[in-house]
Amino acid sequence: MAEVVYESASRVYPGSPPVRAVDTLELEIPDGEFLVMVGPSGSGKSTALRMLAGLEDVDEGGIRIGDRDVTDLAPKDRDIAMVFQNYALYPHMTVAQNMGFALKIQGAPKAEIRSKVETAAQLLDLTPYLERRPRALSGGQRQRVAMGRAIVREPSVFLMDEPLSNLDAKLRVETRASITALQQRLGTTTVYVTHDQVEAMTMGTRVAVLRDGVLQQCASPRELYTRPANAFVAGFIGSPSMNLHVSRLTSDGVTVAGYTLPVPRGLGRSSGAEITVGIRPEHLRPVDGPAIPLTVELCEELGSDSYVYGRIPHRAPDDGFSHEVDGGALGDDGGTQRVVLRTGSGVSPRVGETIQIAPVSPDRIHLFDTATGARLTD
Repeated sequence: MAEVVYESASRVYPGSPPVRAVDTLELEIPDGEFLVMVGPSGSGKSTALRMLAGLEDVDEGGIRIGDRDVTDLAPKDRDIAMVFQNYALYPHMTVAQNMGFALKIQGAPKAEIRSKVETAAQLLDLTPYLERRPRALSGGQRQRVAMGRAIVREPSVFLMDEPLSNLDAKLRVETRASITALQQRLGTTTVYVTHDQVEAMTMGTRVAVLRDGVLQQCASPRELYTRPANAFVAGFIGSPSMNLHVSRLTSDGVTVAGYTLPVPRGLGRSSGAEITVGIRPEHLRPVDGPAIPLTVELCEELGSDSYVYGRIPHRAPDDGFSHEVDGGALGDDGGTQRVVLRTGSGVSPRVGETIQIAPVSPDRIHLFDTATGARLTD
């Protein structure tokens, strides 16, 4: 086992202009941590993983695994094991042969190979299937064989590139729980790439959010959710997305669709400054008294929760500001403000109905610098 360190590591593809797929990535992954890289398509997360594996060049900076600089080492010399999206199993080999193949290539004794394969199979509930071939296995079982092949090598670092993307929804939930429990049991440093934020938030000790090759924030799932570093992270993490709205600071707070909401003081911004306001869907609630009217356009009932989508009519004339915000769920459209709120299962308003909504409390309101996206509130 070992720590992993990206030291201003960059991957630059030639072109006019050159494309910085990963841009000066600074990231320390302690020994034994389960770190998840997440981001939209093209964010550089898979490229960063492949740089660590030695499958992509490091054009600037470097990468360390433990006390070794592996920047220029071949993949086979890095003491890593990678689990791919497509499993990459040999169809003509049995499960046992697939799991032990890397050890066989290394010239390990047959007794040692068999012992390690049986131990890994027991960990992964694969013992009854050791003599089967991949075509006789389900998708989830094939995924566990790929995991077993990595485990028997006893590497310093596990690398996983969207390993659950080929599984159905129910099996994904079961398998991600199994992978998390297995990693905690083995204690091996693990770097896991996914585009699925639910996987990221439920599996990672920490989650690194990337955008256009640049690390936006690396923190625990809880911190990412409660204290996003910028508007992009705020809009990307969370389902449904955070409501984001470009507004103007006043002496009383901020205005959303012409309605004033109180915010913390001491933001370092003068009255009239343009800022971005963020409120998570679950931090808006329906109320009985007069508040902010929302005309319902859609209600999605999910059993324990309901997602209510609607529009707030502007109480004042259009202020002329742009309401386009990165990753946001709110935007100005025809004199109305789009909003989504998350409610309990007992709240199911009809389409076309107007309900009254309000923020849960002022400390649930997130504020960001509109120009840079940086967080303003503590």
